[in-house]
Amino acid sequence: MRTGRPLCKRRRRGDERRNRYVVPHQRIEHRPAVVTDRVRLGDWEGDLIVGPMSRSAVATLVDRRSRFLRLVHLPDGHRSEQLLAALTAHLMTIPTGKRLTLTWDQGSEMARHDQVALLFGEGVFFADPGSPWMRGTNENTNGLLRQYLRKGTDLRGHTAADLAVIEAKLNNRPRKTLRWKTPAEVFALAR
Repeated sequence: MRTGRPLCKRRRRGDERRNRYVVPHQRIEHRPAVVTDRVRLGDWEGDLIVGPMSRSAVATLVDRRSRFLRLVHLPDGHRSEQLLAALTAHLMTIPTGKRLTLTWDQGSEMARHDQVALLFGEGVFFADPGSPWMRGTNENTNGLLRQYLRKGTDLRGHTAADLAVIEAKLNNRPRKTLRWKTPAEVFALAR
């Protein structure tokens, strides 16, 4: 396979996981219906790409409409406080009108989701456990990223400048789903 992973791999069941958050979280069912239609900018999906034995990670943020990607460098780890600091720094570079919602999986790195929600106009929402298809845009983008950030490699070897180069390559790649425009063009031109 292009992704370099085996076809079948036993995984734990999603319903076997326990709640990781002190502050109750909003599930994806409570997300505004307009997010599903992909008609506006500012509805983001996020996740972590993790290196071997969870020693290194890079956070990915993808806008659902434009497929515009932001890579968040996490050189000091991916615990909740480190992710919060890095996300805050990255999101402050995006205009407020283009930060409406965030959909994430139920990883422990989002334990401070209530503080992350302050950065988004309509809040942070969580997909069901073990349901990556609920954040399909992000999962697809993470697959594209694996061409540059190979599975099994230590992600600490990539600097913020390296990630910016990868981000620029993917944001300037024309996409059929965008009528052969690039994500950067759609993100810049849309209101």
